[in-house]
Amino acid sequence: MTTPIGKGFRSLNLTLRKELQLYANVRPCFSLPGYKTKYDNVNLITIRENTEGEYSGLEHEVVKGVVESLKVITRGASTRVAEYAFQYAQDNKRAKVSALHKANIMKKADGLFIECCREVAERYPDITYEEEIVDNACMQLVSDPSKFDVLVMPNLYGDIVSDLCAGLIGGLGLTPSANVGANGLALMEAVRGTAPDIAGKNLANPTALLFSGVMMLRHLGLHDLAEDIHSAALAVIAEG
Repeated sequence: MTTPIGKGFRSLNLTLRKELQLYANVRPCFSLPGYKTKYDNVNLITIRENTEGEYSGLEHEVVKGVVESLKVITRGASTRVAEYAFQYAQDNKRAKVSALHKANIMKKADGLFIECCREVAERYPDITYEEEIVDNACMQLVSDPSKFDVLVMPNLYGDIVSDLCAGLIGGLGLTPSANVGANGLALMEAVRGTAPDIAGKNLANPTALLFSGVMMLRHLGLHDLAEDIHSAALAVIAEG
């Protein structure tokens, strides 16, 4: 299951996301009582476009020693993930959506992404909308994560920023995720990968998997069961 680096087969997770059109990767990131880190006020959601961008898989060698990798941004996919982010914010009583981008450099690709976000934002006047250049957003996140609420971004930025956010609360072993598509289709996963280096050592943190299961139960409408498991896990962590 581990994805080879620089060679071999395509990521199985990436294949599932593309084939099933699971277009939004959703990662809640919140401080856990009893698990002390530098921050105790983290409560944000990263929403990552999941089907295109730099992960479109369009790479080729132009001439020996020169490789070209294409970044694909489309209006349809950008609008779809922006709509998901704003609807998520509205449904979960979140106050702000921040679109992360690099449109100062990639003026057409990321420019199209934030254009779509602006168009969607106009339909949600009760939700504050802002734009942040992604490198500055990373600096702001590690300086004061409480500035952010819901963050929406293209694929590669989302991969990086969501891992950064996990570091704010203690690591990937604490961070759940959901990959959401149309018609109620969703795939939940712990985001820490296969971790073969700690296999059989009784070191793997089950929290991310438990919380991913909680996200699945909520997606299925089983909110009481989800709350029971979530509360029990938080209580155990709080006990130290």
